[in-house]
Amino acid sequence: MLGLGQKFPQYSLTGVVSADAARAFETFDGARLAGKWQVVFFWPMDFTFVCPTEIAAFGRLAREFAARDAQLLGASLDSEYVHLAWRQAREELRDLAFPMLADHKRELSTALGILDPQAGVAQRATYIVDPQGLIRFVYVTDLSVGRSPEEVLRVLDALQTDELCPCNWQPGDATLKAA
Repeated sequence: MLGLGQKFPQYSLTGVVSADAARAFETFDGARLAGKWQVVFFWPMDFTFVCPTEIAAFGRLAREFAARDAQLLGASLDSEYVHLAWRQAREELRDLAFPMLADHKRELSTALGILDPQAGVAQRATYIVDPQGLIRFVYVTDLSVGRSPEEVLRVLDALQTDELCPCNWQPGDATLKAA
């Protein structure tokens, strides 16, 4: 699995940006997002149980990520057509303010090393990538356990201070000074 300080892989994936089939699909790639913070999170599979709770929670924080000049990107191994059908079927997914990327060829998940060998799906992995394309945060939970989008946002805030942040640091708290 790729980790801290490593270059996030280049990618070009179709993203579902709307529940309206006429304007649902756009291509997203690393070059398009160069110079921006990226928060990329994978879920195991569409039409499941834990995944929509996380996706909707990230959706509720999408404006917060955007306010920090961070592009939020969700992804799974499902195709763009499955993503579209899921957005259309689930009220909480219909108006997401971030794309659902289709890694159905498993290119990005393979490059990241996050394919679960037993389940055959992407692990529940989250990456924060800095504007230079370096991985600054990796967060992986068991397939049965949802993650905390609020914690991802807190870590993004801490990374963007470019300071030393103590345990449980919150925006507005003092950072540490090296002696």
